[in-house]
Amino acid sequence: MGAGHCLRRAFVAVVALLCVQSAIAQIGEHRSELSVGVNGGYMLSNVGFNPDVPQGLLGGITGGITVRYTCEKYFKSVCALVGEINFAQAGWKEDILTVDDQPVINQVTGLPEEYQRTLTYVQVPLFARLGWGRERKGFQFYFQVGPQVGFFLNDKAKSNFNFAERNQSDRVGALRDAVQDSLDIQRKFDYGIAGGLGIEYSHPKVGHFLLEGRYYYGLGDIFGNSKRDYFGRSNNGSIIIKLTYLFDVMRTKNSKIK
Repeated sequence: MGAGHCLRRAFVAVVALLCVQSAIAQIGEHRSELSVGVNGGYMLSNVGFNPDVPQGLLGGITGGITVRYTCEKYFKSVCALVGEINFAQAGWKEDILTVDDQPVINQVTGLPEEYQRTLTYVQVPLFARLGWGRERKGFQFYFQVGPQVGFFLNDKAKSNFNFAERNQSDRVGALRDAVQDSLDIQRKFDYGIAGGLGIEYSHPKVGHFLLEGRYYYGLGDIFGNSKRDYFGRSNNGSIIIKLTYLFDVMRTKNSKIK
């Protein structure tokens, strides 16, 4: 089974989850609660190149606004839809090594060669969320998953050598050609699937405080992937640690909600 087929099935699964959430809204305990707020966090990113480009994880920041609509409690599961609009710094950081896994020394500067490229996006994820625990005062554990799209804004490369003076003789594989260093970002629209696990603390007079770990897997590529292109794959991937603060704009009038 091909990777593309598996990824399409993953998209179908996300849509199915959203449909199930809508369906259970008709038979569970009704909620109609709207919360808005801000989020911020730290991202560790790379790009899945094929041919492979050895990499570490590039650190960057992310932040934006969050909107959550809680629609139902089905048995013990609190169901909600969550949307965000974020600025985010993705990209990659190369591990420029010899065949013996030693740093490649630039013949001009005498320093180990370093290269990283930061890609700035506006990212818009939409999640179906299930939570378990307290809604108004106390702790709640939650899981959320859904599609995410991104719109490329700009990029910035950082290196300690001139591209034309790189040490090609000691580099291996795609690092020798370094095509990824010289190409402009060719595909400005990014899309994929994101999912996360988190914990939320709520207080009726203060609001909601959330800590979440999230993973994003890009289904699109940043460079061309036709037979005449160098890369067959160049998708974004990120691990995100995020803090969010929400306050209630609309709250269900039900004294039984704890």
